[in-house]
Amino acid sequence: MLLMGCDFSSRPGPRKPIAMAWGRLQGHVVTLEALQSIPTLDAFAAALRQHRNWVGGFDLPFGLPRELVQTLGWPTQWLECLRTYQALSRAQIRDLFAAFCDSRPVGHKFAHRATDRWAGSSPSMKWVNPPVAYMLHAGVPLLVDAGVAIAGLHAGDPADVDARGRPRRVALEAYPGLLAREVLGRESYKSDDPAKQTPERSERRARLVDALARGQTRLGLQLALTGEQRAQLISDGSADALDAVLCLMQAAWGQSHGWPSFGLPLSDVDPLEGWIVSALPSTA
Repeated sequence: MLLMGCDFSSRPGPRKPIAMAWGRLQGHVVTLEALQSIPTLDAFAAALRQHRNWVGGFDLPFGLPRELVQTLGWPTQWLECLRTYQALSRAQIRDLFAAFCDSRPVGHKFAHRATDRWAGSSPSMKWVNPPVAYMLHAGVPLLVDAGVAIAGLHAGDPADVDARGRPRRVALEAYPGLLAREVLGRESYKSDDPAKQTPERSERRARLVDALARGQTRLGLQLALTGEQRAQLISDGSADALDAVLCLMQAAWGQSHGWPSFGLPLSDVDPLEGWIVSALPSTA
């Protein structure tokens, strides 16, 4: 089974493409086979259809907080909610979410998903710094339209299954920061601003890559990569490729747990909100 990790951008381009890492899991070793840059959403949609048997970890939220959805009066069935959200413009999303926040007390402006609290990730309704709400808006409909199964949320194309009736392409919500913090704590290892791409951040990326290669995370998996790949991951000050590799490792962990849970704590997964792979209440 092919594995994929994706560092997503809601407005990709030559300067900020979508980064994808491809690999395979054998035993406890994840072999990094290729790094790929995708400059447009159309090319990303095509890539989702190109490989017919994979498990992928995607760095973008797959769902909105139930509290937000119920307050707005939107459908609470996941696919219907997604289509309602997809129909909005970014300006409409910003205005709706800003009004929601303005009505709430200081310190509790944003609604959170359960998984955001366990993983330490940004609220999926956040539209700035980082604009993960726009990432959901741009990316998740492409997964659905490509017929991809989304673990815990969406069955995918019923015709695109293997001999056992299981989906050939499975998407897991990933969050590279969850894995990076195991090694670096809160130390920053990346910046999109070239002026902030310092030697200190480069050294932290090297530490992170080396920890992955030695298998020094709770995932219990070891990253196998070439010297050229290691140099590429460390030299990229934005760490887009490295984040894609972190998502690849989380996808491998999910694959190791297998169908149907992929390691998700299904009893805790809200079927509207979704869950970040490898974020477990017992390890928060």
